[in-house]
Amino acid sequence: MSLVRTRLHDGIGRLTLADPGHRNALSRELSDDLAAAVHALVADEARALVLDAEPPVFCAGGSLDGLIARDYPLAASYAGFTALADAPVPTIAAVSGPAIGAGVNLPLACDVVLAGESARFDPRFLDVGIHPGGGHLWRLAERIGEQGAAALVLCGDSLTGAEAAARGLAWRCVPDAELPALATAFAERVAARSPELVRLAKATLRASRSLTDPADAAAVELAAQEWSVAQPYFRETVTRLRAKVRSR
Repeated sequence: MSLVRTRLHDGIGRLTLADPGHRNALSRELSDDLAAAVHALVADEARALVLDAEPPVFCAGGSLDGLIARDYPLAASYAGFTALADAPVPTIAAVSGPAIGAGVNLPLACDVVLAGESARFDPRFLDVGIHPGGGHLWRLAERIGEQGAAALVLCGDSLTGAEAAARGLAWRCVPDAELPALATAFAERVAARSPELVRLAKATLRASRSLTDPADAAAVELAAQEWSVAQPYFRETVTRLRAKVRSR
């Protein structure tokens, strides 16, 4: 039985970490199951992916048993969040409960992080004598700056859901009961748009991160924009909007 439950409905792919007995720890099996689930949903033409977890813990980080046994390469434990990070469609993490150690990598791999009030982001790598991996420091510093990454990783600080939203690690923090509906609303907006256009916009956003010259960024966007205005979807959408405005 897979440790990640999936569901595809109206273009929205849902991934639920489903190993609460082990606090959804990133065992080799769970990580592999997550990677397989992401690839399967994308292949089935999901337009957006929502990641959540069975409570009470979002993800307890790397499996301690697996780390001690060392019966597989460390890099193999990265498969799940690498698949999320590489997904061509928008990814939304709905985090409630603690995300610990490598468990923080999962929301960091997603495009948008939504937090419940019970969420807690606690890297804690150094507390168990292991260096962060999987691009954790880079992704964390990109979200909250070098000082924030140092405070969390080097100094052992942690962030509540509300604090994460205030510092840019999460986009919003809401009561836990409202989190599923908020994640669904975000995904529905994605799914209602042209899938080709959304994928291209995400690819452009990703490519822009490596650029330092605004002119280069504008050139990349111009090429994508010229492609978009040549598509039937553009003309259909503008025609529909013009008719709506004229009917008011």
